[in-house]
Amino acid sequence: MKIFFIRKQFLKICLVLFIVLTGAIIFMTPVLPSMAIELSKNSVLSKAAADRIANLSNETEKIAYLTFDDGPNPSVTPKILDILKEENIKATFFVIGKNVDAHPEIVERAYEEGHFIANHGYNHNNNILYKNEKNFVNEVKNTDLAIGNAVGIENYCSHIFRFPNGFISSNYKSKKEKAVKLLEEMNYAYIDWNCLNHDSMKKYNRAQLLNNLKKTAKDKNTLVVLMHDTKDVSDSSSVLKESIDYLKSSGYSFKNFYDIL
Repeated sequence: MKIFFIRKQFLKICLVLFIVLTGAIIFMTPVLPSMAIELSKNSVLSKAAADRIANLSNETEKIAYLTFDDGPNPSVTPKILDILKEENIKATFFVIGKNVDAHPEIVERAYEEGHFIANHGYNHNNNILYKNEKNFVNEVKNTDLAIGNAVGIENYCSHIFRFPNGFISSNYKSKKEKAVKLLEEMNYAYIDWNCLNHDSMKKYNRAQLLNNLKKTAKDKNTLVVLMHDTKDVSDSSSVLKESIDYLKSSGYSFKNFYDIL
């Protein structure tokens, strides 16, 4: 009986030590952004993923993809990241390469907090972007390079591009159509939006920005929401919390492009 008691106590002690050590290992393991694929030029954008991106706004689930263009901006992007963190929402940032080079620490933060970093060209200058095919490819590649340097991934490739002013714009239409073929060769898809608050159109107050979003979201299921993490015209960070509250109250949940890739 005495031997049995000692063995039983010993097993209890071992079990407690195992639980403590397992918990310590889990606690000490760093939490990294959730990525369905490795975002590098060695990874492949599947046809299924590309097709889904092309038809995202036609999906029937009530999902909102919050997207922010033209950053990073040192006075606006951190405010947006703070709100997204508080709301536990992962968004997508279509960054301009030269802004990434100027503020890599902001992009690094966004990436580490689980947001998707997508490509919006290096200069956001159509005269440069569409001058010739080589220029277009370099604009995309140089933005990838800037993002990779910021987040510490060699040969970074987001696989998702947004045309400055959108593909939907009639400006440079024929050149955009040629650029789409170049993007396909580079293993890239492109996406526009189907919901926006018009923050880049003219100066709107918070109520007007929110009302614009409500109007463009009306009677739609999956939303690709365009906002800007700048304040060149209107400041979307000032109305982001109210915009999220409205979308939540309307039955939307939130995803970013990691969920597709």
